[in-house]
Amino acid sequence: MKALLQKELRLAMHPAALLFLGLSALLIIPNYPYYVTFFYTTLGIFFICLNGRETQDVLYSALLPVAKKDIVTARVLVAVGLQLLQMVIAVPFAVLRQRLIPTGNQVGMDANIALFGISLLLLGVFNWVFFTKYYRNVQKVGMPFNIACAVYFVLLCVAETAAHVVPFVRDKLDTPDPQFLAEKLVVLAVGAALYALLTLGACRRAQSLFKKQDL
Repeated sequence: MKALLQKELRLAMHPAALLFLGLSALLIIPNYPYYVTFFYTTLGIFFICLNGRETQDVLYSALLPVAKKDIVTARVLVAVGLQLLQMVIAVPFAVLRQRLIPTGNQVGMDANIALFGISLLLLGVFNWVFFTKYYRNVQKVGMPFNIACAVYFVLLCVAETAAHVVPFVRDKLDTPDPQFLAEKLVVLAVGAALYALLTLGACRRAQSLFKKQDL
């Protein structure tokens, strides 16, 4: 697994995936749909898989003396690493946003703890949809990504709408930190747990699908 991860980072990693991490700075933009910030990491994952198809990366990996399930695991771990790294990078920008612009986000959810919890849920759903469709046929990258993006943005719109019309979200979650800290920490914990379950489930399902492919 260590060798596969090194291969992923040194050979399969697309430069855009690393550049998109810098877009965590979008959290300091006033009145911006902040959930979009974390979408860019999913775009980076798409570029990695698309570049892998063009360079025959999957076929190369399959020729190595490794189990097919480990090939899937390595790719999913890289995706998880990128997503969590963006979360970490985004934290200081969220803090800076609240200090520089104390007024709330008129578009939707403010840059606070609850935003990270709900964003983790959105990323977990993306991982489930994308990887379980992508590993049905690794030669088809665009359609799985388009479907995963559609689901992501539908949920994004629901989350942003909830910040305006659902009393609990509007009055408690969509507030500056550290207001209603307990509620926000629960949302963060639940979002993290669901992210882990969805991603683990996606990895296992993708492994099963990939084993059936004749490369």
